[in-house]
Amino acid sequence: MIYGNIILTVKDEGDIAEIRSLLGEQRRQSLLEPGCERFEVYQSQADARVFILVERWASQQALDDHRLAKAYNEIYKPKVLPRVDRVPHLSTLVE
Repeated sequence: MIYGNIILTVKDEGDIAEIRSLLGEQRRQSLLEPGCERFEVYQSQADARVFILVERWASQQALDDHRLAKAYNEIYKPKVLPRVDRVPHLSTLVE
């Protein structure tokens, strides 16, 4: 299992609404991908510029395939990444 928690901070406050919409669409598309077990997008109540992606992938291969898919290459990489600061945290679930 691969767990990812990614913190995105929108650089320009004028982009917040569009980034929110793009991340919502990325979420919908990612959830349809094989091996995607969880893909949630949260917007901080304390700072509207901050979004948190919570992802769970069945395997490294599923995550690698995600990075080749439409949601990543047509939405996230070209339209979101240039407009945010990104801090990824690959994580281990504590049980």
